[in-house]
Amino acid sequence: MTHPHTAPDTPASAVGADTTTTTAPKSTTGTTSTSPTAHPPLAHTPPQHLRTDLGTRLGGAARAWLDQALDEAAAHPGTHGPISVWELRLAEAGRRCGTEHADAARVLILHAARADTTALSRVYYQGTAAERRAVLHALPHLVTGPDALPLIEDALRTNDTRLVAAAVGPYAARYLDAHNWRHAVLKCLFTGVPVDQVADLERRAHADAELARMLGDYAAERTAAGRPVPEDLHRVLALTESAPAPHGTDTPHGKES
Repeated sequence: MTHPHTAPDTPASAVGADTTTTTAPKSTTGTTSTSPTAHPPLAHTPPQHLRTDLGTRLGGAARAWLDQALDEAAAHPGTHGPISVWELRLAEAGRRCGTEHADAARVLILHAARADTTALSRVYYQGTAAERRAVLHALPHLVTGPDALPLIEDALRTNDTRLVAAAVGPYAARYLDAHNWRHAVLKCLFTGVPVDQVADLERRAHADAELARMLGDYAAERTAAGRPVPEDLHRVLALTESAPAPHGTDTPHGKES
């Protein structure tokens, strides 16, 4: 959220919302990563596993701050006064944990605070791009049902590739209707977001003749304009004709509603 005395996060124009690398130099806040590998996908990873993973990556000072922030959020969930303490911690996460770990820290804080759709919407619409991204990652952990779809739809209207990548996770796979889901896939192709970010892509694209038509039209427009056709387009087009993968890996809370 837009609070004073908070350090800016990394620019939101870079793709890779779910696979933040962790090779930042040591800082005075103790945010040195202990692993060169990427964080597990935030929207797909149970919060308890995410906390364990993040705990191995943070230095002592950052880990202590995160533990305190999570305890505060758990003890004082919901809304208290003009702004809750856990919302302030969301704004501090980049400075306290390092920008490479901030998304994961914010998802954990939102989960500890048991943020409902109203709280998540407030954080999203009043927050920075980084805080909006964390809300999108947290949706499948916190919201059952389609009530938070307006947040997904808002993110998909932007040209912020990290927001778009976060928006096409498991929550969108589960609750976006076919029309809006197809346009989300096209949005990824328009903006250069890798279709690897689209949760449950193979199952939802299978035998989707309308998606195939849309992809064909887009490819024809690109070719007529003398522009290259994205390789990802051919990949998705092939999926519209292939058998779906076994269900269960991309939708941890059950079948699409």
